[in-house]
Amino acid sequence: MESDKITQLYFSDVNEPLNYDRRKFLKKLGTGIIVIFSLSKLSLLEGWSQNTQDDKKLDFNAYLRVKEDGNVDCYTGKIEMGQGIITSLAQALAEELEVPLSAVNMVMGDTDLCPYDAGTWGSMTTRFADPVLRAAAAEAREILISIAAEKLGVSVDVLEASNGTVFVKGDISKKLSYAELTKGKKIVKNLNKKIEIKKSKDFKVIGKSILSADAVEKVTGKAKYSGDIKLPNMVYASIVRPKVYGSKKLQVNSSGLTAFEGVELLEDDDLIAVVHSDPEIANNAAKKVKVTWEVPKAKADNETIFKYFEDNIKENKVFEDGGNLDEGRKNSTTIVEVDYHDGYKSHAPIETHRATCYFEDDKLIMWASTQTPFGTRRELAKTFDMDEDKVHIKQIFIGGGFGGKIYNQQAVEAAKLAKLCGKPVQVVWTRREEFMYNKFRPAALIKTVSGVDSNGKLNLWEFDIYCAGTRGTSLFYDIPNNRTRIFNEDNIHPFGTGAWRAPGNSTTTFARESHIDAIAFAVGVDALKFRLNNLKNENMVATLKLAAETFDWNSKKLEGHGYGIALGEDAGTFVAIIAEVKVDKITGIVQPIRVVCAQDMGQVVNPHGATVQTEGGITMGIGYALYEEIEFNGGDLKSKSFNRYTITKFSTTPRIECVFIDKMDSKPEGGGEPAIICVGGAIANAVFDACGARVNRMPVTPERILKALS
Repeated sequence: MESDKITQLYFSDVNEPLNYDRRKFLKKLGTGIIVIFSLSKLSLLEGWSQNTQDDKKLDFNAYLRVKEDGNVDCYTGKIEMGQGIITSLAQALAEELEVPLSAVNMVMGDTDLCPYDAGTWGSMTTRFADPVLRAAAAEAREILISIAAEKLGVSVDVLEASNGTVFVKGDISKKLSYAELTKGKKIVKNLNKKIEIKKSKDFKVIGKSILSADAVEKVTGKAKYSGDIKLPNMVYASIVRPKVYGSKKLQVNSSGLTAFEGVELLEDDDLIAVVHSDPEIANNAAKKVKVTWEVPKAKADNETIFKYFEDNIKENKVFEDGGNLDEGRKNSTTIVEVDYHDGYKSHAPIETHRATCYFEDDKLIMWASTQTPFGTRRELAKTFDMDEDKVHIKQIFIGGGFGGKIYNQQAVEAAKLAKLCGKPVQVVWTRREEFMYNKFRPAALIKTVSGVDSNGKLNLWEFDIYCAGTRGTSLFYDIPNNRTRIFNEDNIHPFGTGAWRAPGNSTTTFARESHIDAIAFAVGVDALKFRLNNLKNENMVATLKLAAETFDWNSKKLEGHGYGIALGEDAGTFVAIIAEVKVDKITGIVQPIRVVCAQDMGQVVNPHGATVQTEGGITMGIGYALYEEIEFNGGDLKSKSFNRYTITKFSTTPRIECVFIDKMDSKPEGGGEPAIICVGGAIANAVFDACGARVNRMPVTPERILKALS
């Protein structure tokens, strides 16, 4: 790597830029052609010395290098956890740099090799990184063309780049490959003219359906995850946990360990673990460690939590308002007032939290299942009072995150244990640990009042949100008299909560879209027609019409079947979902039949990738809509495994159709999270249409359907 000739690209991080020392950076990369980019300028350097602007700082979050063999490495602090950016970012780069997609290698989330990034979440990678990466790659392409012009002795105007080669237009024999252009004289060059990125009519790679670059590795088992790392002299840790979340250690009795040879008990405050070179021995031995815990008092359970919120959270903030609520009530001929409930949800990733690490002299090296490698590095450095550059989080695949792997308790645990025992350590959470410590999506209460005037127009909207947040709640319906308030309080939940795929948006969308359906029914207007009559956002109107046309909304329903609509907005993307379900009125069992999802997500970089992300979101959404709910009493969790927490199975997965508004000359918007937000509302509305049971709490279980019917 040190001897490679490289092309280097920088661009600013949208969240938290990092000041990076130029000297350290260039030393790490070695000599070569280096193209330095920012949002406002770029310079090209080949060769450098210790006196080359050493003291200047650069802000960036990705760069690329063109190697001597013509292949391109793209380094980014983002990580790949199944959302497909390992492919879509490569497509954007290949498109503008004019290289084959097969020539692009993504290096992701390695804190020693990649520039800083705040984390991979919020469907932000493609919508923020893609446009800047394309612009920078286009600038790099033009610089390479200018170098070729000098070498060939021709004007830049007669040259064209394609497939990693610069050639004279009309005379392909006069050409130079990018590999050849990375060798030669030392060059310092600035590009002063503005480079335009391609229009969709000229796309060769963007807009093409490409199989995920990591697909073969994953289906053949070659892909490496943190739990696959094996190190010399490594020990496996089995952590002794309390039965109740939030318990504090009082006393430890380890006398039972005498029956096991070679085990070691490690303690650091409330962290108690047994380590051994055999994970089964470590696990069996840990069961013999008896700990006395101080258990916190329970304040609520899964049935009383919503009343607990209402009784204990009084402070609120107005998020959005307009008009006059009293006038809205006065001028409404029909008013509907309903409370909506949504229970706690687990991220339930197939890969539990895990970390493998060791100390080498004064440096910590780790492979961790994390969405935030740089945040994990910072947390570990703070924990051990060491410089951040002494912590190296290495690139590794992640088996699902969904927001839960933003938090990295397992990484801190592994590092503490490695420090205590002086050996490489692997921590792999059990499913029970995952349920207890992987922060849940918060339970939430939504109190909703709406009114409709004599013309069938929405005239009143009061939306009080307890614990779900305001993401996606800006009104796209035309309601003149409205108020949205947020009620929240620190430490209100009995256990840890945090980000969960489009945080809060699936809850508030469920409440809003169920309520829109309820008031449409109350005034006797078709659910589709009512929405079209009251929408003010033209993008949402177009998205809903595309969904309705694809679904064939007016088609005849089979006996026991129902249709349901839900609309939402997340990460810049407009979503319309129409679901068909079949409900057994005797048992209350719901069978999802079909889901159509239309999205206006701007430019679709990889239609295949966007489709599988949508399908994944809908499949996960079926789970939270119909099955998933944490049962608990205070910190005592009853849901500790998939025996007590059901996710979507193949047998309950409906036929899914994904369609996209054609906006290929627009910038891309979010694709990983938006589809999931509408599933709950669409399913609940379809259940009502099928059997007349209006269930205002998720999940929409058979028991709740039968109760509503009775």
